[in-house]
Amino acid sequence: MWDPAKYLSFSDHRARPFFDLLGRVRAESPRAVVDLGCGPGNLTITMSQRWPNTRLTAIDTSAEMVAAARTRGVAAEVADLREWVPDEDVEVVISNAALQWVPGHPELLSRWARALPSGAWLGVQVPGNFNAPSHALLRELVAEPEWFDRLEPVRLREEDATLPPEGYAELLTEAGCEVDAWETTYLQRLDGPDAVLEWITGTALRPIRATLADDDWQEFRTALAPRLAEAYPRRPDGTTWFPFRRVFFVARIR
Repeated sequence: MWDPAKYLSFSDHRARPFFDLLGRVRAESPRAVVDLGCGPGNLTITMSQRWPNTRLTAIDTSAEMVAAARTRGVAAEVADLREWVPDEDVEVVISNAALQWVPGHPELLSRWARALPSGAWLGVQVPGNFNAPSHALLRELVAEPEWFDRLEPVRLREEDATLPPEGYAELLTEAGCEVDAWETTYLQRLDGPDAVLEWITGTALRPIRATLADDDWQEFRTALAPRLAEAYPRRPDGTTWFPFRRVFFVARIR
């Protein structure tokens, strides 16, 4: 289960990659725009300001996120991204920090690129930090005997959950697109105690929270917190530096 409030608690940091991505999409007056993995809709709705005459729709796999998006006026539906097929008038597709949750998403990207009309734009951002301490320490803890049996059904993102920029560029070039791909590491300044733990609670830790009972969940957090604190030490002013690598690509259909 996704928690929109927890996700939005770091809304400024989560918004910046979205706008860096959208700034490279050069569509002028698209007939229809789709946000795949819209989350709580706070970023989706900004696209209606850029393209006020477009038909803006969105999908997400989380009913909680879709409900939050609808309160913001987004025409959102609960759906599986793997089953989405673009309508004939879709000329911009945006997916921000969602496809890392979809196994086999490179094949989906190739399929979408071939289904979109000539001149359409496909813009995607995915995290590229799965080998960072925040995720490596999490995988180590889950693999320990104390937790392995209790968390056996949990599927965590692996180091190869996403491709490097050149992987996406090659994939979409072969699908007939003009591609602009890049990566950025944001040095995020997080506030408060256990800041990195709180950050990943809204994303990477979500499957673990959904699996564990309340007492076990608190025990897991207590075990993980000092490991993260050592990897990401808190500064004298109470803030923590958190490097976050993200991968971007924008493709225009020929």
